[in-house]
Amino acid sequence: MPQNTTTRGGPPPESGAVPTAQRSLAPDLARGFMLLVIATVHAHMFRVATGGGGYALDGPFDVAVTAFMALFGENRGYPMFAALFGYGLAQIHLRRAAEGREWPWVRRLLRRRGRWLVTIGVAHTALLFYGDIIAVYGLIALLFTAVLQFTDRRLLTHAFAWMAVGGLFYAAVNNVLYSAAQEGSQDVTPLLDMAMRVVTLPFFWPLMIAISAFPFMIGVWAARRRLLEEPQRHRVLLRRVAVWGIGAAVLGGIPHALINIEVWDASPMAAAAVFWLHLVVGYAGGFGYAAVIALVALRLGRRRGPVVTALAATGQRSMTSYLLQSAVWAVLIPPYALGIGPSLTDAQAVGLGVAVWLATVVLADTMRRAGFRQGPAEWFLRRMTYGRPAPASRN
Repeated sequence: MPQNTTTRGGPPPESGAVPTAQRSLAPDLARGFMLLVIATVHAHMFRVATGGGGYALDGPFDVAVTAFMALFGENRGYPMFAALFGYGLAQIHLRRAAEGREWPWVRRLLRRRGRWLVTIGVAHTALLFYGDIIAVYGLIALLFTAVLQFTDRRLLTHAFAWMAVGGLFYAAVNNVLYSAAQEGSQDVTPLLDMAMRVVTLPFFWPLMIAISAFPFMIGVWAARRRLLEEPQRHRVLLRRVAVWGIGAAVLGGIPHALINIEVWDASPMAAAAVFWLHLVVGYAGGFGYAAVIALVALRLGRRRGPVVTALAATGQRSMTSYLLQSAVWAVLIPPYALGIGPSLTDAQAVGLGVAVWLATVVLADTMRRAGFRQGPAEWFLRRMTYGRPAPASRN
């Protein structure tokens, strides 16, 4: 890959990972926690996808777990993930602009990163998992790079328009997708499963872009204010977002929880409206989680015990950890593999998600202890985005 140059004719700056001591704790902690939410939601939803009859609801504990996931897990993890992606993309833009890079150079860099994210995501889908979000974020980087140049007012106007329209679009087709998942055939081979995952991408991508554009843009807005990097300057705002965001997510999630635990047999129209509400308040919940983590990071200061260090290491290697989760699901869940999904209760499925997440935390911390500043997925993406680092000059 050819070297890029600045308008001054010099080589690109060192593209290695930011040293751990210089990294802000809050974004890494947020990514590490987000992976827990994603793991438990995925594991819980496998009950629907493989059980053929919705959630098990086998006793009070299962009912409580299913209600808890509706209130605190479902549609709460991906908004935070999308917001963190927007935050990270805006950070790259701001850092490169501060170095004197002009916008066309930065745009090419971000779009190259987006193309490689799409490549990784398509491979992830074909080989492992139908619910990939890496390619979705790559497409967002390609389609929405221009928003990094928007004024705050224009950015927020676009963001809230996407929230309204995108949420309605997704909610309108959710019931169809849910029914198809419940009626999925168990007579599937690995090659057929792979083909089905790839074929569904053109339908899956627009849906996920529709509900991810809003939190992505909010993440861009937050990065301009360094909300996660400088939480001490925004303590009041972060507290309000934490309290009101999580509160709204819980209250607004009650109708969806009642449907999931089969207390309310809602009509298709009512179920679609409830799901739309669940999506909207889920955005608030995801932002609330990020705000809580920023406040926790502020309180911790420079105190880093083994748990915090391991969680931050997981956040630094979030793509690697996400792909590792998918590798585990590919072994445990499909009917042509171990096929344990139908045998799990709701509580056991969530427990499995926690266990898989804990395994990735241990692996990420092991990489940190071994001296690897990045996971293999992060290393590959950076190398493909920036090219091979220039050799150090000898004096």
